Amino acid sequence: MKVYASSQIRNLAVAGHGGCGKTTLVAAALYTAGATPQQGRVETGTTVTDFDEQEIQRRISISTGMALAEWTDPEKAGVKFNFADTPGQNLFVHEAAAALAVVESVLLVVDAAAGVQVQTAKLWELAEQRQLPVIFVITRADHDHAAVEGAVAALRERFGRGVCPVQLGLGEQRAFTGVADLIALQARQYTPNGNGRGCAGALEGEAEAAARAGHEALVELIAEGDDKLMEEFFEQGTIPLEHLVSGLRAAVRARRLFPVLIASGGLNIGLDALLDFLAVYAPSPAAAAAEGATPDQQPARRAVSDDAPLSLQVFKTIADPFAGRLSVFKVRSGKISNDDSVLNFARPSTERLAHLSLLQGKQLLPIPELHAGDIGVVAKLKDTLTGDTLGDKAAPILYPPAPWPEAAIHFALEAKSRGDEDKVSLALHKMLEEDLALHFERDPQTQEFLLGGTGQQHVEIAVAKLKQRYNVEVKLRAPRVAYRETILGKADVQGRHKKQTGGHGQFGDCRIRMEPLPRGAGFEFKNEIFGGAIPRNFIPAVEKGIQESAQRGYLAGYPVVDFRVELYDGSYHDVDSSEMAFKVAGSLAFKKAMELARPVLLEPVMEVEVESPEEFAGDLIGDLNARRGRIEGMMPRNGGEFIRAQVPLAEMLTYQSDLTSKTQGRGSFHMHFSHYDLVPAQQADKIIAKARAERGHAVEDEE
Repeated sequence: MKVYASSQIRNLAVAGHGGCGKTTLVAAALYTAGATPQQGRVETGTTVTDFDEQEIQRRISISTGMALAEWTDPEKAGVKFNFADTPGQNLFVHEAAAALAVVESVLLVVDAAAGVQVQTAKLWELAEQRQLPVIFVITRADHDHAAVEGAVAALRERFGRGVCPVQLGLGEQRAFTGVADLIALQARQYTPNGNGRGCAGALEGEAEAAARAGHEALVELIAEGDDKLMEEFFEQGTIPLEHLVSGLRAAVRARRLFPVLIASGGLNIGLDALLDFLAVYAPSPAAAAAEGATPDQQPARRAVSDDAPLSLQVFKTIADPFAGRLSVFKVRSGKISNDDSVLNFARPSTERLAHLSLLQGKQLLPIPELHAGDIGVVAKLKDTLTGDTLGDKAAPILYPPAPWPEAAIHFALEAKSRGDEDKVSLALHKMLEEDLALHFERDPQTQEFLLGGTGQQHVEIAVAKLKQRYNVEVKLRAPRVAYRETILGKADVQGRHKKQTGGHGQFGDCRIRMEPLPRGAGFEFKNEIFGGAIPRNFIPAVEKGIQESAQRGYLAGYPVVDFRVELYDGSYHDVDSSEMAFKVAGSLAFKKAMELARPVLLEPVMEVEVESPEEFAGDLIGDLNARRGRIEGMMPRNGGEFIRAQVPLAEMLTYQSDLTSKTQGRGSFHMHFSHYDLVPAQQADKIIAKARAERGHAVEDEE
């Protein structure tokens, strides 16, 4: 594989709504460029970028797939495309967001039949946040219901008049055979299912008239943003081709204009024209600078140049069963060669970059060196994980990692076979390195292992991978809610333990006062013993007995919290008293106090933030109210509504799938723990009855 300089590299994220044809378009581009011997197909599982078993089975992209193609552009200079084929499903939008952090432009793919969809708008917003140029591709132009003009109109309506067609389709739907270039005023005709290389020719008839009208509109748009071009346009009535090209290139890079191209990935029509356009108008890494921070958090900036100190950032990790951990990185500055040693600024530790490669799907292509701005992969780094920055130890810098979402849903997980617990943990930790949106933890109260993700399908895919990759089978079920218990009243009781056996007896006697504390205060123990009613060495045993009983609960087996115990009197026996006897006495006193102190159940309440199109806001507020939620406010955001509410966790366990259904996949939410609050009596009775029934069954099973 040839080594390319920074100016010859084009890093592109291929993004769009799920099912719009992104992976098919990349497969056609690779075939047209000669990077693959035949065109891969999603339906046959032969595409380069969807190679995971679950992607092939489900026919969707689950993670970002990397691919590359070499191309000779119209200016006769060789370029290399690094394509990041991103998932389009809402559950995996975080993968697209991470890919956008390492590219210089976004190829936003739009289905000619469906037009602007939910994820189209969301991905536009992500590109806007990073100020990345966007180039639209209307694909599937051969579809029976394709409406290219309608799709262009929808793009303009949603994203503004800067959306500018640079091509027109020749023929409609099944008659789609080529494109008209509005810049050079030239036709390109294709053989369906061919090699993607069109035959250039003159425009004729209606196509010529439409193309000239489109050309004039394009010229005016380009001239609007440049005083010199505007002056030239007024003087000559047009703009020379070379000035038109440079003006459009500048407008694309400044995010003033957003070109629209037309293609059919399935029939491989328009792909060479697309690659020619990207080679000329998509910016190279050399056009930007890398923004980071010094170790003491001062802003730092690096030129994307071979002459700058070496720095690279790992943006993706692949757990390969054969090659081990693969770290996919972007060279932010400087250049690297095989066997270079670099410092990991995030850990810190020294890593040796042996066997540098390029990534073509799952295939590794060896490369001797990589220049600033290029994307590569290296295997078996010791300590490096996704998001880490590595480089020259004499010039430390840290690049911000891409944000990863919190888990929107959790499932309790257990191995099907008792002996597989260790295997499950080991396999999941490998998968967590690969997918940072997965979360695996043990609930300290319920003692359940919890697997969390962005949605039910995300977690189910992870479970399927466990079986396919690591031969580990697990069961999923709804997690238990970590309820707690507390008291609302006060109690003054005695705990007395007296037992006579053959030898020494057991004697412990204590008197305690119990009262509630504010929510979140925990547990307090006060020793008010005076005059030696209980020897000092037995007092910790009383406290321990109370705490252990509190952990076992009183109403339903949940820990008792937010209460104070005051030990104020008691008695002892010179021979029969012991730490164990006073521990039992403390436990008995606690149980008696709970009977009198009005015990109640507490539940975790979550701070929930929901974002949705405005038309669904009313239904969502009604739904949150039905879930015993308390609406705290709502405000417009990103063209939709942002709702804040406090909702009990028990009511949120199925919210992710319900939200998707109610908003047609256009809503999103996240939540975090807020506080514990009282469970209403009706719900509390059901929870207590269920918990006692489960404990009864557990006792029967043990017997």
